[in-house]
Amino acid sequence: MRPYILVCMVGKARMIEGTGSMRVWLTEGDGIEGLRQAVVDDPVPGPREILLRTVAVALNYRDLLVIRGEGTWKPNRPIVPISDAAGVVEAIGSKVTRFERGDVVLPTFLPKWRSGPLTAETYTMPTGGPRGRGMLAEFVTMDEQEAVRAPRTLDAVQAATLPVAGVTAWHALRRTGISPGTVVLVHGTGGVALMALQIAAAVGAEVIVTSGRPHKLDRARVLGARHTIDRRRLDVAAEVRRLTGGVGADIVIETIGGSNLDVSLDAVRIGGHIAFIGLLAGLKAEVSTYKLVTTNATLHGIETGSREMLEELVAFIDAHRVVPVIDSTHRWEDIATALRHLEAGTHLGKVVVTA
Repeated sequence: MRPYILVCMVGKARMIEGTGSMRVWLTEGDGIEGLRQAVVDDPVPGPREILLRTVAVALNYRDLLVIRGEGTWKPNRPIVPISDAAGVVEAIGSKVTRFERGDVVLPTFLPKWRSGPLTAETYTMPTGGPRGRGMLAEFVTMDEQEAVRAPRTLDAVQAATLPVAGVTAWHALRRTGISPGTVVLVHGTGGVALMALQIAAAVGAEVIVTSGRPHKLDRARVLGARHTIDRRRLDVAAEVRRLTGGVGADIVIETIGGSNLDVSLDAVRIGGHIAFIGLLAGLKAEVSTYKLVTTNATLHGIETGSREMLEELVAFIDAHRVVPVIDSTHRWEDIATALRHLEAGTHLGKVVVTA
């Protein structure tokens, strides 16, 4: 009798030929309902690879783009999705020197970007992308150079939020030159925004947070925001200028994107910095280039971060006891529910799935 793999789609199941012993979730970019669970062969680490047992995965907006198959994020074959994760090293190859069995580690988002600036050669095969490895699997192998040790002060659920959202916030603040007393405007209360708030507050910056939901602003103040702005009631840029004596913010963390960039250009001080991250308001927008010229501001496009940046973030978190905000945790089998919760946009902090 021929062996089979059981493939369970959200709401139904079917049998296909094969062998296997671990669970993965697969997508073809056909939406949350198209996600299907399969049992496949255990991966075996090569000489310089580690075998990671996935403990937790944290969801990001880009995961929805892959799973929904939007634009260039659509896979051309079934793939394992999800970028952010933390896991335990279960086995190591014969030439591995950076890790030992039992270490809790984080996979890097861009496996080839180890240090220095991002280049065409290192901007390749992002984790959880339409062609790179994904983390929604019980076991994953990777080169030992493509992972870092997790913070000692965090559990795996908390640490899973760092390789994408955490390092993106770190990169944004690092590149814009944050220091004690810097005025930082953070748009929103998503995973990147909250981590930027927490890092900036730990540095000693004066943080202003915007949101359209009062209860999220309440939480932002608890996390260290000096000021909060309800963007549904107030003109954000005008309020930032009022709070800064007409000067504006030194740094703006733009996590919304689209035409909200105009708001950031109105709110930033002359010669300030805008770290542009967000895609929530769309991939394109008409903005005022005149404002960019007259503010003499520097606009930084922020693409996650390198392994070196992730290592810096880990050290910072351990030193300052920063704890990422977790909105909710879900079981492996409830990945569809977790993704719908993320899609709804009502979460505060990271949505995490545990294996």
